[in-house]
Amino acid sequence: MGRASGSIVALYAALVAGVSAAELQAPSGAQDEAARSEAASRAYFTDLELLTQDGERVRFYSDVLKDQVVLINFIFTHCEDACPILTHMLTQVHEGLVSRGAKTVRFVSISIDPQRDTPQALKDFARQQHADHDNWFFLTGEPDHVNQVVRRLGQYSPDLEAHSTLLIAGDVRNRHWMKIPPNTPAPAIVERLSLLAGGE
Repeated sequence: MGRASGSIVALYAALVAGVSAAELQAPSGAQDEAARSEAASRAYFTDLELLTQDGERVRFYSDVLKDQVVLINFIFTHCEDACPILTHMLTQVHEGLVSRGAKTVRFVSISIDPQRDTPQALKDFARQQHADHDNWFFLTGEPDHVNQVVRRLGQYSPDLEAHSTLLIAGDVRNRHWMKIPPNTPAPAIVERLSLLAGGE
């Protein structure tokens, strides 16, 4: 995992180690290391069903993470300070990536208030924050599913106001993950993501 660090890496290592043989068993005797690695990643991150801001049902690993370079953050739409500020900063990151031609980074904003954050609420929030882009997923869903996903990312808190503003960036295919403090300037985040995406 290269320079991957922090709780997400520790959790990933621990949980992958605990994945059962049945979960990792080859569908045929020819399954290679890449397929086993993918099975471990799916088991760790979960493939639980979530909803996008457009009401589309997606599987978290298969449809959102698999083979992507991602930037993940955590929001709730009733937040009046940190969430709008952070989302505004991420729109600057998005613009910076587009200007550099690095268009393959997928932004993933996960609601930590799924009981109130319907797909329409997330869609309205994205529009208000000028974050309504094709490669930006705002995710909600059944509270149990959302909470399991957020726990697997190491960022769960029962207190909405104390939720994590940490950014998690990852090259999912190569299992290279890093944590980015939310006060990191947008140009520095653009640089890190560009490198993670292969220097596009």
